[in-house]
Amino acid sequence: MSEETPGIALGRVRQLWHLTEPLHAVLYYAPEAFEEAAALGFKTDERWPSYFPWRAAPLGAVGKELVTATFYSFAPEMVARYVDGAWETASPEAVLAARVRSVDRAYRSLFGDRVDSPELARAAALARRAAEAAPLAGRPLAAANSALSWPDQPHLVLWQAVTILREHRGDGHLAALTVAGFDAVEALVSFAGIGAASVERFESRGWSAQEWAAARERLVARGLLDADGIATEAGRALRAEVERHTDEAAAAPWRALGPAQVDELAELLGEFWVAVIGSGLLPGETTLGIGKV
Repeated sequence: MSEETPGIALGRVRQLWHLTEPLHAVLYYAPEAFEEAAALGFKTDERWPSYFPWRAAPLGAVGKELVTATFYSFAPEMVARYVDGAWETASPEAVLAARVRSVDRAYRSLFGDRVDSPELARAAALARRAAEAAPLAGRPLAAANSALSWPDQPHLVLWQAVTILREHRGDGHLAALTVAGFDAVEALVSFAGIGAASVERFESRGWSAQEWAAARERLVARGLLDADGIATEAGRALRAEVERHTDEAAAAPWRALGPAQVDELAELLGEFWVAVIGSGLLPGETTLGIGKV
């Protein structure tokens, strides 16, 4: 398959994900977000009680089945533990309002005076243009976030745009995993097999040791892992195909923006990416495999 899509190289598509993902992910780690979650009534001794409602709220007051389907890699029992009763604690509308407050406070803390800079405003305008060009068919999380009203302030526009773009990519990634024949736990086991993250890191998704071992056995039987859980040549090739298909499916918004404006956006976002990474808020190792794939 071609390593390019018209107007933009697939490597650039993946680089843009690496650049924008941390700007979205501050919601799940910023102390300001935990304060807002606590005010809503969610526990904050770990991040999951707020993570699930923060991310699922655009879908409405959905149950564990839809969240399990759209989040994909989490064990159903874990989803049920945090989604059951979430909307009795706070309505989706209240969660969405608190989400905006969280990002506003977190970005102001991270970026200081630069939150009102013309560079950030320009980056927000470009990111919004890309997000509004994202095709939404078969993309439930991207579509749900796209349906939200755009905020007025540029830094909040930026966050909403990168959120739509990351969920657009994520929705496409799940389709690629499905086509490759990976169920939810197999997707993680195969990813661990290529060294995307440690097995211990993937344990955060709630699968039991027995479920993990059974998935490993299924992948060994398919010739995708060896007996030690390390990806075989065939396993690495299939995971590479999944990532390539994900990049291809994620390219449309960036293709609509065009190479020159993609380059401009990447340059503009650099200082804000550095501020987020340099803050130490985000974990050094994640289940997304950023920096590894």
